[in-house]
Amino acid sequence: MDAFLKPRGSQRSGTVMRPEVIEQSQELLDACATRRAVADELEIPYGTLVKAIRDGRLNEPDGEVLSSKSDRSVIDAQAAEGMGTACTRSGERLLTALGLLQGAEIRFEPCRDVPYGGVLCALAALLSNGLLSGVDKSLAKIGGYYHGLHVLLLLGFMALTRIKTVESLRGKAPGELGKLMGLDRIPEVRCLRRKMDELSRNESAKRWAVELGRLWMEAEPESVGTLYVDGHVRVYHGHQTKLPRKFVSRQRLCLRGMSDYWVNDQTGRPFFLVDKVVDPGLLKVLREDIVPRLLREVPHQPGSEELDADPHLCRFILVFDREGYSPEFFRDMWADHRIGCITYHKHPSKAWPQSSFTEEWVTMPNGETVTMKLAERGSLVGTGKKALWMREVRKLTESGHQTSLISTAYGLEYTRLAAGMFTRWCQENSITAKSGWVSVLHRLFKHAEEFIREVSHGDDGLESGGNFLGSILCVSECLAQCVDFDFSEYFFDGGLPIKKDLHIVRILKVLDQRGFSEYRAKHAA
Repeated sequence: MDAFLKPRGSQRSGTVMRPEVIEQSQELLDACATRRAVADELEIPYGTLVKAIRDGRLNEPDGEVLSSKSDRSVIDAQAAEGMGTACTRSGERLLTALGLLQGAEIRFEPCRDVPYGGVLCALAALLSNGLLSGVDKSLAKIGGYYHGLHVLLLLGFMALTRIKTVESLRGKAPGELGKLMGLDRIPEVRCLRRKMDELSRNESAKRWAVELGRLWMEAEPESVGTLYVDGHVRVYHGHQTKLPRKFVSRQRLCLRGMSDYWVNDQTGRPFFLVDKVVDPGLLKVLREDIVPRLLREVPHQPGSEELDADPHLCRFILVFDREGYSPEFFRDMWADHRIGCITYHKHPSKAWPQSSFTEEWVTMPNGETVTMKLAERGSLVGTGKKALWMREVRKLTESGHQTSLISTAYGLEYTRLAAGMFTRWCQENSITAKSGWVSVLHRLFKHAEEFIREVSHGDDGLESGGNFLGSILCVSECLAQCVDFDFSEYFFDGGLPIKKDLHIVRILKVLDQRGFSEYRAKHAA
């Protein structure tokens, strides 16, 4: 009997959840950190942390009950019986209608499962790029429940979520998009169109565009020394008007649309555009619209004394394709404004001897260094009075073809001329690469939302069911595709070529450490 009733000896203390670890874990839990975040921060097994919470050694604070998407859908539908779907701030709307309130207050609420919630992370980037710069003095004032700030934020979020037209908002939950802006709902399509018309009345939108272009140029004056000008056709698919037909090279068809002439820096970032319903051609647009504006807005241009002291110095350089080939235009730009121009030679002479070419290291505008076989000569371009001596630089390709460019930028090294001309496709490369990866990134973000939701609210990720494991599989597959893809031929943010992202590699490593590699290999088929 004594053996059965003898008190049990003291239990051996744990080797992982030591007193100092318990103290640190409790501090993190009190700071509203998730279980998974605490486990990763202290480098302890997730199951051990969950067991300590269940045993009472750790206490989780009672958090605020957050509304889910399903709960908000019911509330938004009930509000339709009053003022309209998701109009839950009826008091503020009534006060605004009576003129007692100037616009709705931006008030964020803690919520769960908010669609497109990740765009809030890009809000700082929108503001740093001047989304709200010069709004007060450029755009017109509007009244009502939605003011100008609401409209601009909504348009910015639409661009980030790839909602291309205002009509596409009809298929989105207005209350959920309103949560991103600190409102009860976004404006209805007709209301939004009316607000946009009020904001842009009396050409205020054009004045704001001028203000933004000036702001971007002053923010990076070193990037406006060489400017790229390129024309694109914006196809019109509506039936409200009969626009003239234009040849669209990417579709090889003549379609109705407008011509947009973009002015970009050397890495493809746009400063402004000039749109033309009836296209007069690149040369006329350069003379009448682009050059006068650049002379007014390009910062830090050399003064008359500096130009007189250095006969080869230019104000800035324009780079464009063969459509702008005109010796007369080159001569006028240099004689009247001291503007250097670069374009492809439209009528090059016979091939130069290959012995004239030397292999040179060329620093591209984005900072990378490549080798090119280059040669330079002076060439008399044009005939008669329109003839002009220019610098001609040729690049020898591996196939033996010689690509020729001409320039009146007399003060630059010929390697910089080659770098400026042969990176003119950076804008097209950026657009092509980004549009090709939209589907992969869409899959990634879609399943990442479910992944984060399960990790944040599930007690144990491995026991949360097939949905969680399926999300892990899809996320890891998408990330693996991103890692294996070679970005070296494309240009992204600021023209910098993106290599394999170390953050993506780190995420894959963490996923494999948690035991999902075997599941992923098993169900890969």
